[in-house]
Amino acid sequence: MISRPSVTDVSGRRPFLYDTHVELGAKIVPFGGWEMPLAYASGTVAEHLACRRDAVVFDVSHLGTVRCDGDAMFDALQETLTNDLTKIAPGRAQYTHLLNEDGFVVDDIIVWWVGEHEFDVMPNASNTSGVTSALPGLDVTDQRCVLAVQGPRAREKVAQVEPAFAKVARFHVERLSYRGSEVRVAGTGYTGEDGIEIAAPHEIAEELLRALVRAGITPAGLGARDTLRLEAALPLYGHELSLSSTTLEANLGWVLGWQKSTFRGRAAVERERASGPRRHLTGVLVEGRQPLRDGARVHFEGRDLGALSSGNFSPVLERGIGLGLCNELLEVGAPLEVELRGREVKASVAALPFVRKVK
Repeated sequence: MISRPSVTDVSGRRPFLYDTHVELGAKIVPFGGWEMPLAYASGTVAEHLACRRDAVVFDVSHLGTVRCDGDAMFDALQETLTNDLTKIAPGRAQYTHLLNEDGFVVDDIIVWWVGEHEFDVMPNASNTSGVTSALPGLDVTDQRCVLAVQGPRAREKVAQVEPAFAKVARFHVERLSYRGSEVRVAGTGYTGEDGIEIAAPHEIAEELLRALVRAGITPAGLGARDTLRLEAALPLYGHELSLSSTTLEANLGWVLGWQKSTFRGRAAVERERASGPRRHLTGVLVEGRQPLRDGARVHFEGRDLGALSSGNFSPVLERGIGLGLCNELLEVGAPLEVELRGREVKASVAALPFVRKVK
């Protein structure tokens, strides 16, 4: 029941660990201009549940890294990105948005504040060039691999490989060493579970991945990454966030640094804040196991509310779930109908996230 991208015409950039993934049994699919693992032999549902119950490792090297190093970088990021870096300090990470002047989302980004004047800006795979054109940084994506270890036992199992990695706190960043090479470790992730992300140079990346697998951490692919983030109601660029949607519509107003003097797109967002967003992020839960699909129309009392921006099957809830930017704000529990393949499926407005983070 898990939605699977097409596997035809696989062509694009291969991550450095491509051959290792194939050896581990990965099924490769195109994604964001890259050839990435969709799932391994155990399958998406098993990988998803392993993350919720134990620990998994994703290769997320397709995400970009734009290194912004120098005395002027703090001011450049403050004036361009939405969130306020004065809320944090060196050694911390922050979620933020890059907007255009019309207030629409160019990308959603994690900033790793590595050192006093050094930042690693982490855009989505297809948006790295847009970030480098907006910020005076250097694209170092091809110089490292990024492995994301997620799950309630992630730190316990990572500690078997390198205890210092496991000690990096949530939304903190540290420079550490592994096999004589510098690695950058952040307490960030995209599953709703605890965990870390490790940016490692190529010369140690394969050995590190194999060590994590030997420690009992399950390799997982894009299929599980998508169902996990959907259960956690985390936005995906090109779906909930895009050049036709706004930060406020996605219910992410907390990433707007109103106390700052400026950020790109601020004037447009101020106008939107005054009038209220046109659409509202809405969780949709079907009554049965039918997986939802992005693009499906959502109806309430005969009125069309818009289309789902994401949809799939929840392995934890064992029901179809979806997110949509709807043109009415409805109460949790309100009855809905979702149009799937020409028929109406009964659903309701769900509280978000669908699955609460495991503490």
